[in-house]
Amino acid sequence: MPGITIGVIVLLVLVFGFSAFKTVPQGSEFTVQRFGKYVKTLKPGFHIIIPFIDAIGFKMNMRERVIDVPNQEVITKDNAMVSVDAVVFVQALDAARAAYEVDDVDFATINLCLTNIRTVVGSMDLDEVLSRRDEINGLLLSVIDRATNPWGLKVTRIEIRDLTPPADITAAMARQMKAEREKRAEILIAEGEKQSAILRSEGEKRAAVLDAEGRKEAAFRDAEARERLAEAEAKATAMVSEAIAQGDVQAVNYFIAQKYVDAFAKLAESDQQKTVIVPAEFSSLAATVGGIGAIIEAAGLSNKEKG
Repeated sequence: MPGITIGVIVLLVLVFGFSAFKTVPQGSEFTVQRFGKYVKTLKPGFHIIIPFIDAIGFKMNMRERVIDVPNQEVITKDNAMVSVDAVVFVQALDAARAAYEVDDVDFATINLCLTNIRTVVGSMDLDEVLSRRDEINGLLLSVIDRATNPWGLKVTRIEIRDLTPPADITAAMARQMKAEREKRAEILIAEGEKQSAILRSEGEKRAAVLDAEGRKEAAFRDAEARERLAEAEAKATAMVSEAIAQGDVQAVNYFIAQKYVDAFAKLAESDQQKTVIVPAEFSSLAATVGGIGAIIEAAGLSNKEKG
């Protein structure tokens, strides 16, 4: 009997200790219920509760958790069907409210995300849904965080993980993208051809200006040469006229012979002239040359007398 009594006492002590001594791990909080009613929350660490009267109600995870939102089909504002799934990051800030304000807080959060995704995505056109993902995330975060606040939850982030339009729309988008890229390529090619044409035009213009300046300079040089030649011919004519006035027949013969020789030289230089026929009168040029020599000699004697 004494042994049985001791064994019962030891068993009672063990049961008492197991019921009274509680250790809460880091990142968790336990709710305490007395006769089924919530009385307090145990923070991480060692705690003693009243055995057989107090009991642990819920063991809440207070760390940030990731909840997967299942894939669902959503109709956009322009009646396009898109497949959407997401992930939501939540953290319990109040263990008591998370435990007692809602039954199965994770399930409630998932359904809240599903309904709000349908609302937000359904209010946008397909192009807006595909291009404004960050805006969608922001709207969902604001709405869901406000809705879960009474449950003692904090929604830190919500991310649309995938947006998949139907296959026919995807193919149409691919064709549209290809057409846009081809359009940009054609625009770039046209711009390049335009710049090339402008550069060629400027080069031709510059070449034309330089050519005109060259022709102008050449014309100026030719005019200057003709002017000097005309001055020389005028002086020669004046000298011949003076000699004729003085009765010098040799000067007349020289003048006529020079014109004759010049005309014959031009005839020989013609591109279409294959054969040059020397006239019989050409032998008379010797006499003319003799006259030239006489004129030169007479001019020399005149200069000596003046000297």
